[in-house]
Amino acid sequence: MNIGMISFWHVHAKDYAKEAELHPDTSIKGIWDEDEERGRKEAELRQVDYINKLDDLLGMKEIDAVVVGSPTNTHKEIMMKAARAGKHIFTEKVLAATEEKALEILEAVKESGVKLFVSLPRVYDGYTEAIQELIKSGELGDITQTRIRLAHNGATADWLPQHFYNKEECQGGALIDLGCHPVYLTRLFQGMPNRVTTQFGYVTKKAVEDQAVVTFGYNNGSYGIAETGFVTAHSPFSIEVHGTKGTALYGVPDKRLLKKIGSEWEEVAIPSDRPSPFSQWVDHVQRDHGTDENNALALDLTVLMEAAYLAEKHKREVEIGGR
Repeated sequence: MNIGMISFWHVHAKDYAKEAELHPDTSIKGIWDEDEERGRKEAELRQVDYINKLDDLLGMKEIDAVVVGSPTNTHKEIMMKAARAGKHIFTEKVLAATEEKALEILEAVKESGVKLFVSLPRVYDGYTEAIQELIKSGELGDITQTRIRLAHNGATADWLPQHFYNKEECQGGALIDLGCHPVYLTRLFQGMPNRVTTQFGYVTKKAVEDQAVVTFGYNNGSYGIAETGFVTAHSPFSIEVHGTKGTALYGVPDKRLLKKIGSEWEEVAIPSDRPSPFSQWVDHVQRDHGTDENNALALDLTVLMEAAYLAEKHKREVEIGGR
Protein backbone atom coordinates (compact mmCIF):
# COMPACT_ATOMS: atom_id res chain seq x y z
CA MET A 1 0.00 0.00 0.00
CA ASN A 2 1.27 3.42 -0.95
CA ILE A 3 0.27 5.94 1.68
CA GLY A 4 -0.27 9.68 1.76
CA MET A 5 0.22 11.39 5.12
CA ILE A 6 -2.37 14.09 5.71
CA SER A 7 -1.08 16.47 8.37
CA PHE A 8 1.30 16.07 11.30
CA TRP A 9 -0.91 18.18 13.58
CA HIS A 10 -1.63 15.32 15.96
CA VAL A 11 1.09 14.16 18.34
CA HIS A 12 0.67 10.57 17.14
CA ALA A 13 1.05 11.39 13.43
CA LYS A 14 4.80 10.79 13.64
CA ASP A 15 4.16 7.41 15.27
CA TYR A 16 1.92 6.39 12.39
CA ALA A 17 4.47 7.62 9.86
CA LYS A 18 7.07 5.46 11.58
CA GLU A 19 4.73 2.46 11.44
CA ALA A 20 4.18 3.09 7.74
CA GLU A 21 7.95 3.17 7.19
CA LEU A 22 8.57 -0.01 9.18
CA HIS A 23 5.63 -2.09 7.95
CA PRO A 24 6.83 -4.43 5.16
CA ASP A 25 3.75 -3.76 3.02
CA THR A 26 3.46 0.04 3.24
CA SER A 27 5.45 3.06 2.13
CA ILE A 28 4.86 6.81 2.27
CA LYS A 29 4.57 8.41 -1.17
CA GLY A 30 3.47 11.95 -0.33
CA ILE A 31 2.76 14.40 2.48
CA TRP A 32 0.34 17.30 2.77
CA ASP A 33 -0.13 19.50 5.83
CA GLU A 34 -2.29 22.53 6.55
CA ASP A 35 0.93 23.95 8.02
CA GLU A 36 3.18 23.98 4.94
CA GLU A 37 6.38 24.56 6.91
CA ARG A 38 5.69 21.57 9.15
CA GLY A 39 4.70 19.42 6.21
CA ARG A 40 7.80 20.27 4.18
CA LYS A 41 10.00 19.52 7.18
CA GLU A 42 8.41 16.08 7.61
CA ALA A 43 8.65 15.36 3.87
CA GLU A 44 12.33 16.32 3.80
CA LEU A 45 13.01 14.16 6.85
CA ARG A 46 11.40 11.15 5.13
CA GLN A 47 12.75 11.98 1.66
CA VAL A 48 9.31 11.99 0.05
CA ASP A 49 7.44 14.61 -1.95
CA TYR A 50 5.56 17.41 -0.24
CA ILE A 51 2.29 18.02 -2.11
CA ASN A 52 1.11 21.64 -2.06
CA LYS A 53 -2.61 20.94 -2.34
CA LEU A 54 -4.69 18.32 -0.57
CA ASP A 55 -6.75 17.66 -3.69
CA ASP A 56 -3.56 16.97 -5.64
CA LEU A 57 -2.43 14.39 -3.10
CA LEU A 58 -5.85 12.74 -3.13
CA GLY A 59 -5.73 12.72 -6.92
CA MET A 60 -2.45 10.78 -7.08
CA LYS A 61 -3.22 7.38 -8.62
CA GLU A 62 -0.19 5.77 -6.99
CA ILE A 63 -1.55 6.54 -3.52
CA ASP A 64 -3.87 3.81 -2.21
CA ALA A 65 -4.60 5.11 1.25
CA VAL A 66 -4.16 8.03 3.63
CA VAL A 67 -3.34 8.53 7.29
CA VAL A 68 -5.28 11.51 8.66
CA GLY A 69 -3.61 13.29 11.58
CA SER A 70 -5.24 16.68 11.01
CA PRO A 71 -7.14 18.86 13.51
CA THR A 72 -10.38 17.30 14.73
CA ASN A 73 -12.50 20.09 13.23
CA THR A 74 -11.19 19.20 9.73
CA HIS A 75 -11.86 15.45 9.93
CA LYS A 76 -15.22 15.50 8.19
CA GLU A 77 -14.11 17.51 5.15
CA ILE A 78 -10.82 15.67 4.70
CA MET A 79 -12.13 12.14 5.22
CA MET A 80 -15.15 12.63 2.98
CA LYS A 81 -12.82 13.93 0.25
CA ALA A 82 -10.48 10.98 0.77
CA ALA A 83 -13.31 8.46 0.64
CA ARG A 84 -14.71 9.96 -2.55
CA ALA A 85 -11.21 9.82 -4.04
CA GLY A 86 -11.19 6.08 -3.35
CA LYS A 87 -8.50 6.19 -0.67
CA HIS A 88 -8.59 3.90 2.35
CA ILE A 89 -8.41 5.88 5.60
CA PHE A 90 -6.64 5.47 8.92
CA THR A 91 -7.30 8.20 11.46
CA GLU A 92 -6.63 9.26 15.01
CA LYS A 93 -9.56 9.37 17.43
CA VAL A 94 -12.04 10.96 17.63
CA LEU A 95 -13.68 10.30 14.29
CA ALA A 96 -15.57 13.60 14.67
CA ALA A 97 -16.87 15.86 17.42
CA THR A 98 -20.57 15.19 16.72
CA GLU A 99 -22.65 12.19 15.78
CA GLU A 100 -24.01 14.02 12.73
CA LYS A 101 -20.52 14.59 11.30
CA ALA A 102 -19.40 11.06 12.13
CA LEU A 103 -22.41 9.59 10.33
CA GLU A 104 -21.65 11.68 7.24
CA ILE A 105 -18.09 10.37 7.21
CA LEU A 106 -19.25 6.77 7.61
CA GLU A 107 -21.83 7.18 4.84
CA ALA A 108 -19.17 8.52 2.45
CA VAL A 109 -16.90 5.61 3.35
CA LYS A 110 -19.70 3.11 2.76
CA GLU A 111 -20.65 4.61 -0.59
CA SER A 112 -17.03 4.59 -1.77
CA GLY A 113 -16.26 1.07 -0.55
CA VAL A 114 -13.00 2.06 1.16
CA LYS A 115 -11.75 0.77 4.50
CA LEU A 116 -11.81 3.19 7.42
CA PHE A 117 -10.06 2.30 10.66
CA VAL A 118 -9.97 4.56 13.73
CA SER A 119 -7.08 4.24 16.18
CA LEU A 120 -8.57 2.95 19.45
CA PRO A 121 -5.41 1.21 20.63
CA ARG A 122 -6.36 0.09 24.14
CA VAL A 123 -9.17 -2.03 22.71
CA TYR A 124 -6.51 -4.39 21.39
CA ASP A 125 -4.26 -4.57 24.45
CA GLY A 126 -4.04 -7.88 26.28
CA TYR A 127 -5.45 -6.59 29.59
CA THR A 128 -8.61 -5.45 27.79
CA GLU A 129 -9.15 -8.91 26.31
CA ALA A 130 -8.54 -10.50 29.73
CA ILE A 131 -11.05 -8.18 31.44
CA GLN A 132 -13.64 -8.82 28.74
CA GLU A 133 -13.23 -12.56 29.30
CA LEU A 134 -13.66 -12.12 33.06
CA ILE A 135 -16.88 -10.18 32.52
CA LYS A 136 -18.15 -12.67 29.96
CA SER A 137 -17.39 -15.65 32.21
CA GLY A 138 -19.70 -14.34 34.92
CA GLU A 139 -17.02 -14.70 37.62
CA LEU A 140 -17.52 -11.11 38.70
CA GLY A 141 -21.30 -11.44 38.70
CA ASP A 142 -23.42 -8.58 37.39
CA ILE A 143 -21.25 -5.51 36.81
CA THR A 144 -22.16 -2.75 39.24
CA GLN A 145 -19.41 -0.21 38.58
CA THR A 146 -16.34 0.48 36.45
CA ARG A 147 -13.71 3.16 36.96
CA ILE A 148 -11.04 3.86 34.36
CA ARG A 149 -8.38 6.55 34.70
CA LEU A 150 -5.77 7.80 32.25
CA ALA A 151 -3.93 11.08 32.90
CA HIS A 152 -0.53 12.72 32.45
CA ASN A 153 1.18 16.05 33.13
CA GLY A 154 1.31 17.41 29.57
CA ALA A 155 -0.10 20.81 30.58
CA THR A 156 1.72 21.33 33.87
CA ALA A 157 5.06 20.07 32.52
CA ASP A 158 4.39 21.93 29.25
CA TRP A 159 5.30 19.16 26.81
CA LEU A 160 2.03 19.03 24.89
CA PRO A 161 1.98 21.17 21.72
CA GLN A 162 0.24 24.49 22.27
CA HIS A 163 -2.32 23.81 19.56
CA PHE A 164 -3.76 21.04 21.77
CA TYR A 165 -5.35 23.86 23.77
CA ASN A 166 -7.02 25.39 20.71
CA LYS A 167 -10.70 24.83 21.33
CA GLU A 168 -11.75 25.29 17.71
CA GLU A 169 -9.20 22.87 16.29
CA CYS A 170 -9.47 20.25 19.02
CA GLN A 171 -13.20 20.65 19.73
CA GLY A 172 -12.31 20.18 23.39
CA GLY A 173 -9.39 19.49 25.71
CA ALA A 174 -8.20 16.65 27.92
CA LEU A 175 -11.44 14.71 27.58
CA ILE A 176 -11.66 14.59 23.80
CA ASP A 177 -7.94 13.83 23.47
CA LEU A 178 -6.82 11.60 26.33
CA GLY A 179 -10.19 10.85 27.88
CA CYS A 180 -11.24 9.01 24.74
CA HIS A 181 -9.47 5.89 26.01
CA PRO A 182 -11.33 5.54 29.34
CA VAL A 183 -14.57 6.41 27.55
CA TYR A 184 -14.38 3.78 24.80
CA LEU A 185 -13.19 1.17 27.32
CA THR A 186 -16.20 1.95 29.54
CA ARG A 187 -18.41 1.49 26.48
CA LEU A 188 -16.62 -1.78 25.68
CA PHE A 189 -17.03 -3.24 29.17
CA GLN A 190 -20.52 -1.99 30.02
CA GLY A 191 -22.20 -1.10 26.75
CA MET A 192 -23.83 2.21 25.88
CA PRO A 193 -25.13 4.13 28.91
CA ASN A 194 -28.48 5.84 29.24
CA ARG A 195 -27.23 9.02 30.93
CA VAL A 196 -24.05 11.13 31.01
CA THR A 197 -22.79 13.75 33.48
CA THR A 198 -19.47 15.60 33.63
CA GLN A 199 -17.17 17.71 35.77
CA PHE A 200 -14.40 19.73 34.06
CA GLY A 201 -11.37 21.37 35.65
CA TYR A 202 -9.28 24.31 34.38
CA VAL A 203 -6.21 24.16 36.63
CA THR A 204 -3.86 25.82 34.11
CA LYS A 205 -6.52 28.29 32.91
CA LYS A 206 -6.35 27.12 29.31
CA ALA A 207 -9.13 27.68 26.80
CA VAL A 208 -10.04 24.00 27.14
CA GLU A 209 -10.44 21.69 30.14
CA ASP A 210 -7.21 20.21 31.46
CA GLN A 211 -8.91 17.51 33.52
CA ALA A 212 -12.32 15.87 33.50
CA VAL A 213 -14.52 13.25 35.09
CA VAL A 214 -17.42 11.69 33.19
CA THR A 215 -20.03 9.45 34.75
CA PHE A 216 -22.20 7.08 32.76
CA GLY A 217 -25.51 5.87 34.18
CA TYR A 218 -27.32 2.66 33.21
CA ASN A 219 -30.93 1.74 33.74
CA ASN A 220 -29.95 -1.41 35.65
CA GLY A 221 -28.47 0.76 38.41
CA SER A 222 -24.82 0.33 37.47
CA TYR A 223 -22.53 3.18 36.46
CA GLY A 224 -19.15 3.90 34.92
CA ILE A 225 -16.57 6.55 35.79
CA ALA A 226 -14.01 7.84 33.26
CA GLU A 227 -11.26 10.14 34.53
CA THR A 228 -8.55 11.99 32.62
CA GLY A 229 -6.30 15.02 32.74
CA PHE A 230 -3.20 16.88 31.61
CA VAL A 231 -2.24 18.01 35.14
CA THR A 232 -1.25 14.87 37.04
CA ALA A 233 2.45 14.16 37.67
CA HIS A 234 2.16 10.47 38.57
CA SER A 235 -1.09 8.78 37.63
CA PRO A 236 -0.89 5.14 36.52
CA PHE A 237 -3.40 4.03 33.91
CA SER A 238 -5.88 2.01 35.92
CA ILE A 239 -9.05 -0.01 35.51
CA GLU A 240 -11.50 -1.15 38.19
CA VAL A 241 -14.37 -3.50 37.42
CA HIS A 242 -16.71 -4.29 40.31
CA GLY A 243 -19.48 -6.85 40.25
CA THR A 244 -21.92 -8.57 42.59
CA LYS A 245 -19.53 -11.53 43.02
CA GLY A 246 -16.07 -10.03 42.65
CA THR A 247 -13.69 -7.31 41.56
CA ALA A 248 -10.93 -6.98 38.94
CA LEU A 249 -8.16 -4.38 39.16
CA TYR A 250 -5.52 -3.46 36.61
CA GLY A 251 -2.57 -1.06 36.84
CA VAL A 252 -2.74 0.08 40.46
CA PRO A 253 0.15 0.79 40.36
CA ASP A 254 1.76 -2.15 38.53
CA LYS A 255 0.73 -3.44 35.13
CA ARG A 256 -0.88 -6.54 36.56
CA LEU A 257 -4.46 -7.77 36.45
CA LEU A 258 -5.82 -9.01 39.76
CA LYS A 259 -9.18 -10.49 40.66
CA LYS A 260 -10.84 -11.18 43.98
CA ILE A 261 -13.76 -13.59 43.91
CA GLY A 262 -13.35 -15.20 47.32
CA SER A 263 -11.09 -14.22 50.19
CA GLU A 264 -7.80 -13.79 48.31
CA TRP A 265 -6.50 -11.70 45.44
CA GLU A 266 -5.35 -13.75 42.46
CA GLU A 267 -3.29 -12.66 39.46
CA VAL A 268 -4.95 -13.15 36.07
CA ALA A 269 -2.88 -14.03 33.03
CA ILE A 270 -2.81 -11.30 30.39
CA PRO A 271 -2.58 -12.46 26.76
CA SER A 272 -0.32 -10.80 24.23
CA ASP A 273 -1.49 -7.57 22.68
CA ARG A 274 -3.17 -7.89 19.32
CA PRO A 275 -1.58 -6.11 16.33
CA SER A 276 -1.60 -2.31 16.41
CA PRO A 277 -4.57 -0.46 14.88
CA PHE A 278 -2.37 0.59 11.94
CA SER A 279 -1.34 -3.02 11.24
CA GLN A 280 -4.95 -4.17 11.55
CA TRP A 281 -6.02 -1.50 9.06
CA VAL A 282 -3.45 -2.67 6.53
CA ASP A 283 -4.54 -6.27 7.03
CA HIS A 284 -8.22 -5.37 6.58
CA VAL A 285 -7.43 -3.59 3.32
CA GLN A 286 -5.26 -6.41 1.98
CA ARG A 287 -7.75 -9.13 2.90
CA ASP A 288 -10.82 -7.03 2.02
CA HIS A 289 -12.24 -7.55 5.50
CA GLY A 290 -14.92 -5.27 6.89
CA THR A 291 -14.16 -2.73 9.61
CA ASP A 292 -17.73 -2.47 10.93
CA GLU A 293 -16.82 -3.37 14.55
CA ASN A 294 -14.14 -0.70 14.76
CA ASN A 295 -16.34 1.88 13.05
CA ALA A 296 -19.31 1.16 15.34
CA LEU A 297 -17.18 1.64 18.45
CA ALA A 298 -15.73 4.85 16.99
CA LEU A 299 -19.26 6.13 16.33
CA ASP A 300 -20.35 5.30 19.88
CA LEU A 301 -17.28 7.14 21.18
CA THR A 302 -18.33 10.22 19.22
CA VAL A 303 -21.87 9.98 20.62
CA LEU A 304 -20.55 9.78 24.18
CA MET A 305 -18.10 12.63 23.66
CA GLU A 306 -20.81 14.87 22.24
CA ALA A 307 -23.07 14.05 25.19
CA ALA A 308 -20.28 14.74 27.69
CA TYR A 309 -19.54 18.17 26.26
CA LEU A 310 -23.25 19.00 26.13
CA ALA A 311 -23.55 17.97 29.79
CA GLU A 312 -20.72 20.33 30.71
CA LYS A 313 -22.05 23.17 28.57
CA HIS A 314 -25.55 23.02 30.04
CA LYS A 315 -24.51 21.85 33.53
CA ARG A 316 -26.98 19.00 33.48
CA GLU A 317 -27.39 15.30 32.88
CA VAL A 318 -27.69 14.35 29.19
CA GLU A 319 -29.70 11.36 28.04
CA ILE A 320 -28.45 9.01 25.33
CA GLY A 321 -31.51 8.35 23.22
CA GLY A 322 -32.40 5.47 20.97
CA ARG A 323 -29.10 3.57 21.15
